[in-house]
Amino acid sequence: MDNMQLQRWVEHISMQYFHTPFLHQATFNSRLRTTGGRYFLTTHNIEISKKYYDTFSREEVEAVIKHELCHYHLHLRKKGYRHRDKDFKDLLQQVGGARYCKPIKEDKPLYKYEIRCTQCGQKGLRKRRIDLQKYRCAKCGGKLTLQTLSFDN
Repeated sequence: MDNMQLQRWVEHISMQYFHTPFLHQATFNSRLRTTGGRYFLTTHNIEISKKYYDTFSREEVEAVIKHELCHYHLHLRKKGYRHRDKDFKDLLQQVGGARYCKPIKEDKPLYKYEIRCTQCGQKGLRKRRIDLQKYRCAKCGGKLTLQTLSFDN
């Protein structure tokens, strides 16, 4: 799906569920990683995560579009468009939008390094490298070694 098809889809959902046209721009954003979409208060445009579209079903993406359209229509009507507002919650439930989007599972490992004590064998995981000359084992005071973890699938 490209941006033109997304634009038509958002316009269709807006007319079908909100009975009001969507007069601004809807686009995919490949940089969105932690959210399904977002609505801009200043431009009134909507962005949908390309990764979210590629990962989940069409129904899930439609629920995210409904969520963003709730922000859009309520903001233009000068009603409560924030997540905590009653107007937003009521409209979201009425149209069947998603309150929260499903998290996107990242393929990236959480930890890159393993630190091990040469004396007692105590292990620890780290996201970032450390200078082994500055630190000792907390359990026995022994020297530490750093090993880069490999995640071959």
